[in-house]
Amino acid sequence: MLENARNVLKMEADAILELVPRINGQFTAAVEMILACPGRTVITGMGKSGIIGRKMAATLASTGTPSFYLHPAEGIHGDLGMVTADDVVIALSNSGETGEILHILPSLRRIGAKVIAMVGNPNSSLGKNADVVLDVGVSKEACPLGLAPTSSTTAALAFGDALAVALLSKRKFTADQFAVFHPGGSLGRKLLMTVADVMHSGDDNPLVKGDMKVQDALFVITDKGLGAVSVVDDDNKMIGVLTDGDIRRGLSQGFSFLTRPVTELMTKSPKTITQDKLAAEALHLMESNKPRPITVLPVIDAEKHVIGLLHMTDLVRQGVV
Repeated sequence: MLENARNVLKMEADAILELVPRINGQFTAAVEMILACPGRTVITGMGKSGIIGRKMAATLASTGTPSFYLHPAEGIHGDLGMVTADDVVIALSNSGETGEILHILPSLRRIGAKVIAMVGNPNSSLGKNADVVLDVGVSKEACPLGLAPTSSTTAALAFGDALAVALLSKRKFTADQFAVFHPGGSLGRKLLMTVADVMHSGDDNPLVKGDMKVQDALFVITDKGLGAVSVVDDDNKMIGVLTDGDIRRGLSQGFSFLTRPVTELMTKSPKTITQDKLAAEALHLMESNKPRPITVLPVIDAEKHVIGLLHMTDLVRQGVV
């Protein structure tokens, strides 16, 4: 059983590798046709090819190429009205002889849409009647019966990803644009949320002056509940950070330090961040600190005035982690 499963993975991996030489002029023609398309990219396919087509449409749409899936059987009964002369249709069929696809082909031509065939047989009826033919044929299905679409659907899926990424690259599609299409969930939060959205500012921003006693600073730390205070000069510019960890380490040497100024115990020149940076960047800064990660990050402006404090738990709460 395990050996059979391993063979399936090997065969499907080999099927994908067979496609590498087929990233050729026809692939370039398909990319250029879609880039020049003033409308949308319509994906159609029947059965398992249709399932792959739905994934292709979703990937294209989320990476800058307006796209949707058209079920060919529904197309026969009126859904072809969603297709316009400005669109490009990518038709998936391993055999290239899928009846439902061939039935809508004349109507697609009459509408004026361009057709890209993604087929396992370039000499099929679909291949011969398409503007561009993408050969995604495989030498063998991973199914031992040679019947269930396995290697062929995996190859088509991978080729669709290659097409989507090529289009993304040509469009110079950015992470910010990607975030616009993914505003929900942790992905959107990671891409869109800035430090300003999460930081503690105003009265919630714990600040102390450099000459304050450590014991008084401890009261501020306790009151604000962030485990740290930013230490500033008379102009509210950053000079250091005092954390409850600093105080715990100080206690190992007695209590006399509590009456000393915070400048003698604070961390000088701490890592900081500006409010316009992404929250994900702040998380990386905290986690990559050496020799150990930090849990708080002062937020400063261009003149190094401390305008906020960011805590790791805020990022966790917002789902950035």
